[in-house]
Amino acid sequence: MLLAVISDTHMPRGGRRLPLACVRVLKRADLILHAGDLFALSVLRELELHAPVAAVHGNVDQPEVRALLPEARIVNADGARIAMVHDSGPREGRATRLRRRFPDADAVVFGHSHLPLHETGDDGFQLFNPGSPTERRRAPQHTMGVARARDGALDFELLALD
Repeated sequence: MLLAVISDTHMPRGGRRLPLACVRVLKRADLILHAGDLFALSVLRELELHAPVAAVHGNVDQPEVRALLPEARIVNADGARIAMVHDSGPREGRATRLRRRFPDADAVVFGHSHLPLHETGDDGFQLFNPGSPTERRRAPQHTMGVARARDGALDFELLALD
């Protein structure tokens, strides 16, 4: 199962659009994971034209997005359990804190910082932030992620879009 993983699209604002390289991945995905800060409901509807979407709301999402999407969720992808939340909190203690919050998850996908991250603990527990395809802030590039899930195994990859 191929998952496209994005966060922090913050659209529509100004001339922001999803990069073509991002859209190509979205179209191939079996499922899109969006870790919050879509901003407008129209972004969710646009993503749903490409593939089914599992999303959580973020701190800048409009009220109708916040009303529709949960703050946190667990997605089952071919036997792998992926927790999703927008803001993972401070870097210090993040893995321990998220493992405690989602004890049955194999991984946690989050956003908020716009800084791509992929960490795997000694026990195989993974943390994944895809960065942002539209607003890189302090990150060197616009990014997104892909994950491949198969029989409970889960592999993440960060993709540079610039």
